[in-house]
Amino acid sequence: MAALCRDAATPDFTRRRFLKTAGAAAVVVNLAPLGTAAFATTGDQPSVKRGGLIDTNVTLGCWPFRRLPLDHTPALVARLRQHGVTQAWAGSFDAVFQKDIAAANARLATECREHGRGVLVAFGSVNPRLPNWEEELRCCHEQHRLPGVRLHPNYNGYKLDEPALAKLLSLAGERGLIVQIAVSLEDERMQSVLARVPEVDLAPLPNLLKTARAPQVVLLNGFRSVKGDLLKNLAGAGEVFFDIATVEGVGGMACLLQQIPATRILFGSHAPFFYFESARLKLKESALTNEQMRAICVDNARRLRLHS
Repeated sequence: MAALCRDAATPDFTRRRFLKTAGAAAVVVNLAPLGTAAFATTGDQPSVKRGGLIDTNVTLGCWPFRRLPLDHTPALVARLRQHGVTQAWAGSFDAVFQKDIAAANARLATECREHGRGVLVAFGSVNPRLPNWEEELRCCHEQHRLPGVRLHPNYNGYKLDEPALAKLLSLAGERGLIVQIAVSLEDERMQSVLARVPEVDLAPLPNLLKTARAPQVVLLNGFRSVKGDLLKNLAGAGEVFFDIATVEGVGGMACLLQQIPATRILFGSHAPFFYFESARLKLKESALTNEQMRAICVDNARRLRLHS
């Protein structure tokens, strides 16, 4: 339950324990999925019945340091469908740790096609530190026909101020590809001593995006470090969107909406690394309007795909 990890000495510790229990209870009592009629408007409860739910942050494969409950693709897809997810943007753990990214991207595309049941949408990976990365970007777009790519700068060993990344963003923009940047995968306090990986420093990103060919960028798992002026600078730097996987604290969504508009926020669960139910609870605990709920859960992601 890394999404809810905080020090036991902090006030949020009791909330972490509560959400862990509540997430499990949601499965036991079979809470109605967001995309079903049971979640339609009743009183003040918003609805995302139209068009289902789009999850912009799931990953396939095995995490090398521990087993995840839904690291088998059919089981993950079944859970997503159970909760009304009609589309899930999927990256690959293989591409994070393996140098043969071309093979990892090919396996990801095949896995999504053969086991995704019409739900999974593959997002290949590109590492600008590796030779011939431009060819891999081309393959993601032209051969596998993917709508975008997912980058892991911290795990792949590069920073955002490197010239190769600027070139990658420019080429992705020319091709109309969505670029997802995973700010983190695992809370630093939970990481293996063999793999201490800090979060991506996003400070250089606003300047990188001030170009005519800048792509649409989605920042995944970023809200532990993206706050204050940096959040405002990123939101104002162009077509930058943020997923909710690491939004924490009671009323976290309401607080976020005071800083950036709902049109820049995407539903993202970071499943199977995090419990999918924890992302659902963030929506249920927040007083969102129907318009905000539809924007976060469906419409923003749909517009991104239409423009890619």
